[in-house]
Amino acid sequence: MISFNNVSMRYADGFEALKSVSFQLADGEMAFLTGHSGAGKSTLLKLITISERPASGEILFKGLNLARVLGKNIYRVRRDIGVVYQNHRLLPEKNVFENVALPLRIIGTDYRELAKRVRAAISKVGLSGSEKKFPNSLSSGEQQRVGIARAVVSKPSLLLADEPTGNLDPELSQEILKLFEQFNQVGVSSLIATHDLNLLDKNNKRKLTLSHGVLIDKSERIEGRDAVL
Repeated sequence: MISFNNVSMRYADGFEALKSVSFQLADGEMAFLTGHSGAGKSTLLKLITISERPASGEILFKGLNLARVLGKNIYRVRRDIGVVYQNHRLLPEKNVFENVALPLRIIGTDYRELAKRVRAAISKVGLSGSEKKFPNSLSSGEQQRVGIARAVVSKPSLLLADEPTGNLDPELSQEILKLFEQFNQVGVSSLIATHDLNLLDKNNKRKLTLSHGVLIDKSERIEGRDAVL
């Protein structure tokens, strides 16, 4: 699904956000990307969505070299990637239905198909009946569910999340994580960036750990043991 091969990222001011990072995320795999604030987690996700370009190294997404993706093809790649943000990024003047529908409207989906998929996505995150509500009338957890519905409405093969539980209490965090697990169970690959140690300790998914831009650990929990890949 994703392959990073000796990827480094340096900003214009000279700051090296990532240093020779290499790892693979398999088709249908769910993994956590963790590390301290400023470790490079958000930068790594931005490279996958082609919001940033690496200084060196190779990034493959479903066998496609992202460095060679230009112009309109960038948006074609992004259609297959759903992104969930910590601050939701919902449009306050749009109701739940319209917020979730946004990715489909951008690509010109027929309204009947759009309505069907939007309602299905809203139902999957447990918000049926809330289609006409506006973001400011929803709790933080509900807003995050709307963000997840928007991320999956285009049926992406990859779901990225940048601190999706950062503003939620432990109970709500677990509920949000269960949604990611449900999508993963139907074949959606997921990479979740988080520094929530409580969340990590309760789950046996593989953990990719960054420290000052260096990938220091990429272990997988196997039958109660940690095996380094």
